[in-house]
Amino acid sequence: MEMTLLKVHGSMNTFYMFEGEEHEDYAQLAIQLSSIDQDIDGILVILPSTIAHAKMRVFNTDGSEASMCGNGLRCVARFVCERDGVTEAVIETMKASLHVKKEETLNDKIETYAVEISPISFALNSLPMSYLSNSEWLHKPLPFISEEIPFSAVSVPNPHLIGIVPAALQKDTSHQQKWAHYFNEENNYFSDGVNVSYVTPIENGIFVRTYERGVGFTNACGTAMTASALISCLAGLVPYGDVTVYNPGGMVKCAVSKTEDTIRLQLTGNATYLSVVKFNWSSSGENSCILSTEPLDEQTDYKEFIEQVTTLSSQFV
Repeated sequence: MEMTLLKVHGSMNTFYMFEGEEHEDYAQLAIQLSSIDQDIDGILVILPSTIAHAKMRVFNTDGSEASMCGNGLRCVARFVCERDGVTEAVIETMKASLHVKKEETLNDKIETYAVEISPISFALNSLPMSYLSNSEWLHKPLPFISEEIPFSAVSVPNPHLIGIVPAALQKDTSHQQKWAHYFNEENNYFSDGVNVSYVTPIENGIFVRTYERGVGFTNACGTAMTASALISCLAGLVPYGDVTVYNPGGMVKCAVSKTEDTIRLQLTGNATYLSVVKFNWSSSGENSCILSTEPLDEQTDYKEFIEQVTTLSSQFV
């Protein structure tokens, strides 16, 4: 079956994106595409919805399905808004229907979208995480890892374990690699695995590096950046409001607001189209191949933008 795919990225979190039908085996397609193109972090499938403008499903490179993807949602938001001729829409995801909208471009050239990140839970059983008899874990060391690193657990709705670390642990990723790999194999703490982010405060914001469940180290993870901004606000590292979040793939803005018991999160950043790809898909994978690739020119503008904004984070990447 011949398919037309868009290769896209949000903060260099890269995917193939396309409109599809619910019945197809997209887990197998994700595995096939990632074996052919190792630059991608998964696929974004845009489906019809009875309750929203569209439905998004996200499949990682190992075929597992993610409940949400903030960077991917921005790309889906752009596609749906342009397709339907609107500037705001609602996208159905696994756990919630989320509001998305077109924003002013980051530098007069880069397509920019803001997306709601929800639901939010600090309950360990929402990740799930099991550690002694605790029901929450916020800004406290996990002694079996380190007495020096405060960790927090939160689902948004993807599960995240977030550590606040010194710059040395950003430059040398072996510590993060060791524990993230451990937590995403059979272990006593995270039965379904977990996204592990290390966060370091820097001038005017935070730097976040994420080991993504089902993927490994990634240029950026939208829900991880948003969860990291939230934890940084709760810990008093940055003020509530718009938090600038740098990552190996670029920069985003995460809006964090808290009133009494209500927390609202919004992620704003690029939604960049890289190329239009013709792909032949066979269920067996025997004849699956890329037939043609038509590059687009949007990445040039994104690279110029990143060169301007990543001076502060260049020490880590």
